[in-house]
Amino acid sequence: MAAISEFLGTGRRKTAVARVRIASGTGKIMVNGRELENYFPTESLRMVVNQPLVVTALTGKYDIRVNVQGGGPFGQAGAVRHGIARALLEVDLNLRPVLKADGLLTRDPRKRERKKYGQPGARKRFQYSKR
Repeated sequence: MAAISEFLGTGRRKTAVARVRIASGTGKIMVNGRELENYFPTESLRMVVNQPLVVTALTGKYDIRVNVQGGGPFGQAGAVRHGIARALLEVDLNLRPVLKADGLLTRDPRKRERKKYGQPGARKRFQYSKR
């Protein structure tokens, strides 16, 4: 039986869903067919995406291909981070304590609250006029 060459991980954040594939390589990260620097233009979003690799000291050891849909830039970055952490767990189970200590395996449950009728938003009320 041949060794598995690719490892999969699914990450979610808000309404974004990321499907991550990890294979041993040179550290190239592709998101939706584009380079990481082109897809996430800000440094803070790139730091969020790279966090699982930095924490486990595996930067530059794996090629990562990501397909991410839904949500905005920050939600997508969080979903990619979650997916990479889960895929690294598939690579090596011994990384679990390190990833768990930084909270990278926990799915962030926060979502946008729906707008309610009789008010302009989820929590805000229309202006009250006494007279």
